[in-house]
Amino acid sequence: MTAMPATPDARRSPAGPPSEPGVPADPAVLHEPVVSWFAEHARDLPWRRPEAGPWGVMVSEFMLQQTPVVRVLPVYEQWLARWPRPADLAAEAPGEAVRAWGRLGYPRRALRLHGAAVAITERHGGDVPRDHGQLLALPGIGEYTAAAVASFAYGQRHAVLDTNVRRVFARVATGTEYPPNATTAAERRLARALLPEDEPTAARWAAASMELGALVCTAKSPDCHRCPVAGQCAWLLAGRPAHDGPPRRGQTYAGTDRQVRGKLLAVLREARTPVPQAALDAVWHEPVQRARALDGLVSDGLVEPLADGTYRLPAS
Repeated sequence: MTAMPATPDARRSPAGPPSEPGVPADPAVLHEPVVSWFAEHARDLPWRRPEAGPWGVMVSEFMLQQTPVVRVLPVYEQWLARWPRPADLAAEAPGEAVRAWGRLGYPRRALRLHGAAVAITERHGGDVPRDHGQLLALPGIGEYTAAAVASFAYGQRHAVLDTNVRRVFARVATGTEYPPNATTAAERRLARALLPEDEPTAARWAAASMELGALVCTAKSPDCHRCPVAGQCAWLLAGRPAHDGPPRRGQTYAGTDRQVRGKLLAVLREARTPVPQAALDAVWHEPVQRARALDGLVSDGLVEPLADGTYRLPAS
């Protein structure tokens, strides 16, 4: 995301009846205080600086999915130092992207980012495309990432719906503590209805509402006293009613196949030559789960089995 200063021109179309439930007649009553709050409180993150450029924004968006900022920062810095442009990454084997991903988790994101870098190099002369449709056509780029890159890197008008934004909108506009487990069509309509009409304000609003969810309107301990739109928040005005929807999904890790996969990948990341089966067998005591995890890594393209029974990170 690119931090941008507040503007006094944070306005939408003239006031009228809301098109979606929870949308105020003039959404500028939300835009102006949130954008102003962001101008004062936004974190100084490397992907928000001008020198990050569109490629830095794209790398950050891949890394930040389901991963806290504090874990991303060192890997991001190392990644951009090694691969400052998409063509630099595209020239390497995909296994090097997996190796450099380290312990960020969900390592298929590394393969997808490598695939996007190859496509950018081959289709767009090594420059991250500005067009939203071209972004969406890149391998590994979904609805959220395309909108985020177009908005944060190029200042375009798109609804950017990550977990933080969805939680802010659920509380402020619909009066519920948490959004649904998966993004719904109603949430997309709400996000579009709340989007400022002019592009600069829309891009600031996208970054600001995301930061508000990350720093103030947090999942477990929202600090409503610091919220710039507390006076308009339907959830707060209703007395902060407890969540009564489907149970929220937990993030278990210990003892899962994810943990075993991580241990297997750690051995392969550290090795510069193919790894024998015995070295992988030593990382987990339960053979059936270990074999299942290894098969999953091979199926996902994260590990390459060789004819002599050894394994390595993917070379092509």
